[in-house]
Amino acid sequence: MQKSVPSPNDVQATFAATLFDEWCRAGLRDVVICPGSRSTPLALASAERAELTLHVRLDERSAGFFALGRALVTARPVAIVVTSGTAAAELHAVVAEADRANVPLLVLTADRPPELHGVGAPQTIEQGHLYGTMVRRFEEPGVAQLDQSSTWRHLASVLWRAASGDAGASGPVHLNAAFREPLIGAPLDLPAPLELATATPAKPEVPVLGVDGQRVLAVVGLGAQLESVEHCLALDWVVLGDATSRSTTAYFDPLLRDDDFARMAAPDLVVRLGGLPASKVLQERLKQWAVPMVALSGAGQVADPDRLVGVTMDGLPHRDGVGLRADPAYATWWRDASIRVGEWLAAHEADDDALDEPAVARALVAASAQFDVPLVIGSSMPVRDVEWFAPPRTGPTYSNRGANGIDGVVSTVLGVAAGDRALGLVGDLTLLHDVSGLVDGLGESGGSCVLVVAHNHGGGIFSFLPQATSLAAPRFEQLFGTPRARNLAAIAEAFGHASVTVTTRAELRDVIATGLDRDGLTVVIVQVPSREQNVRRHEVLNLAIQKCWRAEVP
Repeated sequence: MQKSVPSPNDVQATFAATLFDEWCRAGLRDVVICPGSRSTPLALASAERAELTLHVRLDERSAGFFALGRALVTARPVAIVVTSGTAAAELHAVVAEADRANVPLLVLTADRPPELHGVGAPQTIEQGHLYGTMVRRFEEPGVAQLDQSSTWRHLASVLWRAASGDAGASGPVHLNAAFREPLIGAPLDLPAPLELATATPAKPEVPVLGVDGQRVLAVVGLGAQLESVEHCLALDWVVLGDATSRSTTAYFDPLLRDDDFARMAAPDLVVRLGGLPASKVLQERLKQWAVPMVALSGAGQVADPDRLVGVTMDGLPHRDGVGLRADPAYATWWRDASIRVGEWLAAHEADDDALDEPAVARALVAASAQFDVPLVIGSSMPVRDVEWFAPPRTGPTYSNRGANGIDGVVSTVLGVAAGDRALGLVGDLTLLHDVSGLVDGLGESGGSCVLVVAHNHGGGIFSFLPQATSLAAPRFEQLFGTPRARNLAAIAEAFGHASVTVTTRAELRDVIATGLDRDGLTVVIVQVPSREQNVRRHEVLNLAIQKCWRAEVP
């Protein structure tokens, strides 16, 4: 029999159970939990739900990026539960990434009750609006009161809908829930469920561009889906995409470095969808061409840091759109040039089994297609080498391109792989930056993950920047190259993971196949040439590609 005067701890338990009941009904399936006392009601409520997969991880920062990986691969909101104080602050980086990349997260931070604020209570900071405008919605309901129980399901519903993007772009939401001790209680009868809305997705508007046989170049990035790319291709638009884009034209960056190619490739119209590729060469050519540029908002915010977009329209391209068909000869010319580059690279690799960073990127993209597994790419050089030198991506490919940082990439890879299989490509500093992600690995969900580390002993991207030639070598190494003499294989093994060091393409192919066929995380250390040699290697490749697109094999 239910108590006539429920205890406050039972009310808190009922509040937390109601939230998770409503979220489970809406489709929640993954909850990432970091150990903590104040968050006990939330942790226990989630643990009681058989339909939820719990991922318990020690470090809040890496846990947040693990949750991000789960949300990327499942395409639905993932909840992360943390206690009060700096635990909540540790999620700031992942909230920033989720905001910029439109990744749905339910960020659930526990808090001290009002009477413990401002009096020096431990583990107490100001958590209200902690993440500022980076969250789609912030709610702070205070300590749960039974007379407010009729609002609890609505609270859960509005947070879920905001995270899912029902009224705009999907992204993170923040619930800051205060709890009083004692923190363990027994849930009472839950409030009656809300009726779940069954909204019919509106068909995206098809813009009227008046293309009518023009040379159309579509530049797509973060937010643009494969379906949109396929519609563009069916319209004879040339599609250049970032590393995560699928079925787009490969090798465009080295091709556009050639002035003759860039002159011949000048379009009549540029159409933008979503974010930007990493290529600065492309951005420079877009400025030089100075042709009309139209942004289509149907894939989310269109990145335009150089303010080149002249017109913004709603909607997405569609193969049946009136007046959208472009010049097929232009599309064929681009496609042929890309094919020639791909053939030259494949022939070159057949004669040389040595590994360098572009070759590693190509091998990972090929393995992702061969084994039908997602690929997660680290920032800095990996994402550029995939974008510039790899064949078109055919399977799901992810990268933290919202805030473009190396923070938490290892944990994102693990989040994508948990309970399934995935490949990751990072640099050595990215691995060290998120080494805490190795503590829990794939967790209780299991799965198979091969994390490939291009080990060039430092921050490779800085060798391509003016700092490398403007500063004395010792100062450059101290501030930018930042090599760390750490045994990466020993680090991986210390956390209980398999580790293999390779130097050739054949070895890399074999260890990827073996790693995906076994349970757990396999860290593959690829000994690649020095950062200085990597710069020269990129120069050699770019020069060769500038010749082979003309069907001249150097």
